Amino acid sequence: MKKVKRILGGFWKLYAMLVLSLTLILLYPIYAIFLSKKDWYKHAYKLLQLHTLIILTLVGVFVHIKGREHLKNIKSCVITPNHSSYLDILVLYQVIPNYFVFMGKQTLTTIPVFNIFFKDMNITVNRKSGISGKIALERCEQELKNGNSVALFPEGTISEDVPNLLPFKVGAFKLAIENQAPIVPITFLTNYKRLQLGATFKSMGGPGFAEVIIHEPISTIGMTQEDLVTLKTQVFETIENELKNNGNR
Repeated sequence: MKKVKRILGGFWKLYAMLVLSLTLILLYPIYAIFLSKKDWYKHAYKLLQLHTLIILTLVGVFVHIKGREHLKNIKSCVITPNHSSYLDILVLYQVIPNYFVFMGKQTLTTIPVFNIFFKDMNITVNRKSGISGKIALERCEQELKNGNSVALFPEGTISEDVPNLLPFKVGAFKLAIENQAPIVPITFLTNYKRLQLGATFKSMGGPGFAEVIIHEPISTIGMTQEDLVTLKTQVFETIENELKNNGNR
């Protein structure tokens, strides 16, 4: 039975990739216009929200969100979701209503067509380079000062043992404390079930609900670098406990 599910999941993944590729090619000229000027980036963001909604609907993935109210009075924050699937980025554009900047790994700039989003609008970082990390965090700081939110996966990459979390890196928490910006933890409960990490026909995938929890923002007002580990632990435990409570551990 598992073998049959993997085969069916493989065809679903191929279909999902086809939908993503064709819709991106179709909308590419519009993205190119919106991303040609910084003043138009928020138009590109609105198009991304519509685009990702179309993709998710066509592949049968429906986003169910709890905790939307926690974002109502937040203008600028550091968003810290767990990273469980390649689906996470698409879903995140359905979760966050207002413009935000995403920080991802530098290899995203090597993906043809898709890399248009990582030439300037979003931020990339080479995690093996201290200089690259410093430049990326400086750009994040500027975005926060401009009133925009920043999203970072504190795990850095997808765990091969999802939904178990990888240890969190300190970058997101250092950024939040230095800028006295609130942290908003987000738990992706089922994205790894919709699109599992692994070879196309050797891992699971398929339509269903993408369950998301937006947690209450954590204020960093008055925090210093001495609170860095405590803050990181608090966010880690918030997400881990949600995964446990929903039977994902």
